[in-house]
Amino acid sequence: LLVDRNQIQGFGRTEDVMKLEPLADKLAAFGWSVLEADGHCFESLGKAMHQAGDLPQDKPLAVICHTVKGKRLDTENTVDCHYLPMTPEGYNKIVERILAGERPADA
Repeated sequence: LLVDRNQIQGFGRTEDVMKLEPLADKLAAFGWSVLEADGHCFESLGKAMHQAGDLPQDKPLAVICHTVKGKRLDTENTVDCHYLPMTPEGYNKIVERILAGERPADA
């Protein structure tokens, strides 16, 4: 199970609306093996997948992928990512970044 843990849901921050933490402990209490990774980083995700081979094979596995909702968009890390469409300006800005080969600093 890959969990997109971006800390935001439709009505606000998850910890303000319906607390999930300590999520890893809760999953473990239900018998899951739990790993955590940076959900924006293929290297981090790959490490977690590699570590999975060292875990008990008789338990389900959950990887909590820590992400930022709307990363690199004008609405980054806001509830607006759930409701507001991307503006034409925001779209053009992202396309320009991609075409220029710009990569996020943490990728």
